[in-house]
Amino acid sequence: MMPRARLIGLMTVFLIPLILGIWWPPARVIGIFGSAGLMIFSLIDLVLSPSPRKIDVQRQANDILSVGANNPVQIFLRNRNATKVTLRVHDEPPAPCDFEDLPFTQTLLPDKVHSQTYLVTPYHRGKNHFGTVFLQIVSRFGLWDMTLEVDLPQEVKIYPDIQAVRGVELLARMNRLAEAGVRLSRLKGRGSEFDRLREYRREDEYRSIDWKATARHNTLISREYVVEKNQNLLFVLDSGRSMCNEHDGITHFDRALNAVILLSYIALRQGDTVGMLVGSNKIERWIPPVRGQNGVQSLIRQSYDLVPTYDATDYDMLTEQLQTRYRKRSLVVLVTHALDDVHLELIGRGMRQMRKPHLVLGGFLKNVQLHERLNTIPQTDREAFQIAAAAELVTAQTMQVKKLELSGLLVLDALPEEFSSGLISQYLEIKARHLL
Repeated sequence: MMPRARLIGLMTVFLIPLILGIWWPPARVIGIFGSAGLMIFSLIDLVLSPSPRKIDVQRQANDILSVGANNPVQIFLRNRNATKVTLRVHDEPPAPCDFEDLPFTQTLLPDKVHSQTYLVTPYHRGKNHFGTVFLQIVSRFGLWDMTLEVDLPQEVKIYPDIQAVRGVELLARMNRLAEAGVRLSRLKGRGSEFDRLREYRREDEYRSIDWKATARHNTLISREYVVEKNQNLLFVLDSGRSMCNEHDGITHFDRALNAVILLSYIALRQGDTVGMLVGSNKIERWIPPVRGQNGVQSLIRQSYDLVPTYDATDYDMLTEQLQTRYRKRSLVVLVTHALDDVHLELIGRGMRQMRKPHLVLGGFLKNVQLHERLNTIPQTDREAFQIAAAAELVTAQTMQVKKLELSGLLVLDALPEEFSSGLISQYLEIKARHLL
């Protein structure tokens, strides 16, 4: 317990007569009796106040949290005091993180259970833990702060953004993937495997009409096709120094891994197999291709603890390892972040080496700060120079990306918030055009 400002102020008031008593003895008597009375009153305040030790605390949180996403955590409080209690509650969530609605104040009725939810946004994947819950109660007359620390250790695993996977799954079930930014309009009529017959829709192509079924049912009937299944998708995920760059507290590597998990879910749902190779100047993880809708859970379990390193990435080594470990023709998606046009040219050389026997798609995360600087209006000469330098860098990178596209490589160059949907759209477009 700690004395509050009110108690300290009253103690100061009675200290003044004690000091004056040095020159005027009657004042000393007032100070002594006043201090003694205040001490007795403060003790009575402690006795009459509810005890924080009679507050039961429980925390309810998932064993698996998503990095960069809002994860709900519930605190349950039960008051075993005879009177109602107003208390302030703070928790110790996994660090580093952001949190909302914490600390919070809650009024508890006697022998009642109350709950409060707060949101935690972890920044780093891997194993982590919750710690201590802190309770603070103000005494009945406001003289004391009574505190209690309740140890509630809880181990958690911080995965890539699996909440986004659940969101895409829900949209996919409702045929609303376009709401996630996925371009589906280009896929109409592009599949080659017959799936089913259904009623004709206005947007269907005339060549998809099944005239025999139409004659039998006396209404227009269309054939619905799906893209080929059982194809291979391999991710080559760069874990080198360029992927250590951060935006809003989240590294490019985490954003890339989130995009990979999302596309993996889509690909597995399409019936394809998905594998992953992760490395910088050495191979950090090789996940052989998996199949089935439950395969995404296997990918998440095997990749959630990966972290980027500050080593320079050896793209020739990644190419060699990819060709050694998997020779069957696949769509290879290299996900990385290019620091400048020279770095991009080096990456392009590695991508060209991967083309035999694979189809290669390069996914590049743009530098957010660079593009934000490019779109600002200069106020000083120094800012004008910085904007000009940013424009030169962006132009050089854009030209290098065009060179990669002209050489026959597939390229996606997007900002982090657009990267996942862009990658999924590219994959669906490749499937629809039978490029694989």
